[in-house]
Amino acid sequence: MKRIISVFLIVACLLFVAPIISKPVDAASRVKGYTKKSGTYVQPHYRSSPDKSKFNNLSSKGNYNPYTGKKGAVNPYKYKF
Repeated sequence: MKRIISVFLIVACLLFVAPIISKPVDAASRVKGYTKKSGTYVQPHYRSSPDKSKFNNLSSKGNYNPYTGKKGAVNPYKYKF
């Protein structure tokens, strides 16, 4: 009986707790192309949704940018907001 309860608790944790903890990077913000004051044109691109976290940016180590196919290379511990 204890084994059945243990298995049930493990399955419940996997189904309900794991999706909350492991939230993927949400990179749904599209930036339109624009011209800087210096005259340089910046092409349209995607970026991570704005928030105060430095760990879920597409350029941070451990993340992957699906739009460019590149792995993140920026150390999130080095830069500040």
